[in-house]
Amino acid sequence: MSRRLCQTPIRKTDAINSQLSGRWSAVKRAALNINFRNNGICSIFDRSKYIMSGFFEELQRRKVYRVAAAYIVVAGFLIQIASAAFPAWELPNWSLRLVITMLLIGFPIALIFAWAFDVTPQGIQVTPKVAGAHRRRNLILLIAGGVIASLAAGFFLLPRASARKIDKSIAVLPFQNLSDEKENAYFADGMQDDILTNLSKIGDLKVISRMSVMSYRGAGVRNAREIGKALGVATLLEGSVSRIGNRVRVNVQLINANNDEHIWAENYDRDLTDVFAIQTDLAQKIAAALEARLSPNEKARLDHRPTQNPDAYLLFVQAHDYANRVDMFHDMSVKAEPLFEQAIKLDPSFAAAFAGLSMVESWIYHSFDPVPGRREKARSNAEEAVRLQPDLPEAHLALGFSYYYGDRNYERALDEFEIARRGLPNESQAYLAIGSIQRRQGKWGESNANLEKAASLDPKNTNVLVNLCFSYVAQRKFEAADKLLDRAIAASPQWFQPRALKGFMAILWKGDLSAAEKVFSSTSPETDANGVITWARAWLLTLERKLPEALQVLEQFRGETLFTNTTAPCPKAFVQGKIHLLQGDKIKSQPEFEQARLVSEKLLREAPEDSARHGQHGVILAALGQKQAAIAEGKRAVELLPESQDALDGPQATATLAQIYVWTDEFDEAFRLLDHLFTVPSNLTVAMLKLDPDWDPLRQDPRYQVLIDKYSARSGNN
Repeated sequence: MSRRLCQTPIRKTDAINSQLSGRWSAVKRAALNINFRNNGICSIFDRSKYIMSGFFEELQRRKVYRVAAAYIVVAGFLIQIASAAFPAWELPNWSLRLVITMLLIGFPIALIFAWAFDVTPQGIQVTPKVAGAHRRRNLILLIAGGVIASLAAGFFLLPRASARKIDKSIAVLPFQNLSDEKENAYFADGMQDDILTNLSKIGDLKVISRMSVMSYRGAGVRNAREIGKALGVATLLEGSVSRIGNRVRVNVQLINANNDEHIWAENYDRDLTDVFAIQTDLAQKIAAALEARLSPNEKARLDHRPTQNPDAYLLFVQAHDYANRVDMFHDMSVKAEPLFEQAIKLDPSFAAAFAGLSMVESWIYHSFDPVPGRREKARSNAEEAVRLQPDLPEAHLALGFSYYYGDRNYERALDEFEIARRGLPNESQAYLAIGSIQRRQGKWGESNANLEKAASLDPKNTNVLVNLCFSYVAQRKFEAADKLLDRAIAASPQWFQPRALKGFMAILWKGDLSAAEKVFSSTSPETDANGVITWARAWLLTLERKLPEALQVLEQFRGETLFTNTTAPCPKAFVQGKIHLLQGDKIKSQPEFEQARLVSEKLLREAPEDSARHGQHGVILAALGQKQAAIAEGKRAVELLPESQDALDGPQATATLAQIYVWTDEFDEAFRLLDHLFTVPSNLTVAMLKLDPDWDPLRQDPRYQVLIDKYSARSGNN
């Protein structure tokens, strides 16, 4: 069509002019006639000017300009209102982008309606047509222009609606104690810990948990950039505390970790009774500085005063400090328990103290003292904390642990942990607890995600890193576990457990004993109160078949039981009897096994529902030749802790039953269970099967080599 227009002479200008609207002036007609030159043939450029001139005239006649201008003004006003109001209403970030998108889509639609209709005294009417106007062409131009304008505006507006984000991440470094009294060191730590806890309750912030920042306690000159990079945060809070009598002075600075500049500083000089007001005020000012939103519930939790008794608060702070020392967990938990009890005695309405006491009792019950009375105390104290303050996240965390550690009631525990997580969105403990249960449920992928989230919130917390490492080892992800252990050792070089776990993992992974030998040989026997180091040394020497040396190590330990790689204390006499049996000395081994049986029966009476103690008792009975009783005890252990109920510790009960089958010459059942254990997350590996003397009776059976070949070929990690 356009080609014919340009090639066909246009000579009848009078006919064309007669079709022009009467609104056109003579000047406009003269301007149009200039286009007709070169023997009446028009150029493409002149024709385009003709088209656009008519289009813009039509826009003006139909008042499209006015509608477009009004729409832009109103849309801009609405965007400003949404930008200010949506954060206050706690609407999600995408809600503002949705409003902008809808307004952009509406712009070309508004232009189309403006083109098609007029507002008249008689109402909305269709705009009258003008003779000679190219209606379809002009409408297409209008729509195209509106869409292009909307796209251009969206290009600039939408990124800005989401891109302007302040990095709302912060670490609260340990406060410096400027007082001379020792007890005030706990007070300074308590101030830092409570401020950190308050900030952790604000969901719009990323707050690094306590354990990761405690490595900076007592540090000299702090390099903000290095600390920020190590912890993955943009801001740091540091300060000092001095207390003289009932007067407290607190100085704090909020620092930009990227450039070491101070954002602001605050000084407080108050009575001791105002300490909670200081903590609340600081949390709110930090949130404002980082442009973090505070929900009404979060603000209410910040305003709550945990106790009205300053002495109870000081006892609580000291107990909390002990409870968080993972490097001396056993001793510190025992010290924390009476301090929490004293705080409660001074203030029977102190919900946080009840929660702290319950947590310690649950941990002690789970780790080394599984007696029913302690489990009941943990439950009752947690329930009292919830009764006193139903919205206290720490109370729900404590109640969750009482269900988890006390009853293995995973569903009830997860319900409580989820309440705690919502109240403490930046607290690694909630994610750690949820992930720990999920792996026991066999949900390894979900568990890894939550444990990794805990590690991101608490990147230097050795306890979190070690827990994640346990999961990786069970899944035979040894390379990932090795990297985690290096981080854990760097974070807490004085803590024994990550170094011991690294040595133990090297045995499972590669059959390498040297790393474990180095760890245990450098540990002083004087620190071996519960016998775990003695057991480890004797075990390593047994794996190397250095049996006289293993016996010598055991003789140096004066205790009756040893802590091992299971939760059940192991009679020392049983370990001695196994070594004598390996030496072929049944005369010495049988009395030792009999002595071990007596100790084991006493341990069972203390905790009759403990799976590990039943399994261990079964192995002792197998060593004494009591086949049926031994198998019954092994099955009881599996019944108490089946893999369907606990995918982490359940395989350990299965492995113990397999060992009982070996010792009672039930090789068919033993091979069946071993084959199964290689297919699920467990501590059984090809390297361990080759090294451990417990499996010696199987080595002459052809199925042993078949098992080794099968799983060596399937996975190099096995």
